[in-house]
Amino acid sequence: SIAVMQALEDAMKKADADPSVKAVTICGENGKFSAGADIRGFSSPSTQSVSLSALVSLIESSQKPVVAAIEGIALGGGLEVALGCHYRVAHVKARMGLPEVTLGLIPGAEGTQRLPRLIGVPAALDMITTGKHISATEALKLGLVDEVVEENTVEAAISLANKV
Repeated sequence: SIAVMQALEDAMKKADADPSVKAVTICGENGKFSAGADIRGFSSPSTQSVSLSALVSLIESSQKPVVAAIEGIALGGGLEVALGCHYRVAHVKARMGLPEVTLGLIPGAEGTQRLPRLIGVPAALDMITTGKHISATEALKLGLVDEVVEENTVEAAISLANKV
């Protein structure tokens, strides 16, 4: 939602400006990273102050390490937010994908550029053109995530953030 994107943008800017912050971990709540954008907003005029693409670029350009703690699902724009992070830790039961194509849409927050850079063109094309979701284990094999954990995903992401 616009409110979530605005809050994330504000938090990233605040973290980047605060010299006491050494790293950032981004997580969802209630065991879900993000199911992506609310498609009902696609048909309304764009008056929002932050675009998803600009938000993902802001995350990616942070001078501080940013780690995504992926639990549940990271789909569509949610996966694109995770792709903007410098590192990704996923719960073993997490699922990731870019399902927009099943609605006749192409991922719009530069996931079509970031995903191939991360996992290679063949695997990325398969995910982008089919909309299939992949497991955390498969994501680890492809290089989409840096670590898979069985519990305490946020703690593992914080630990990784502190290491880097």
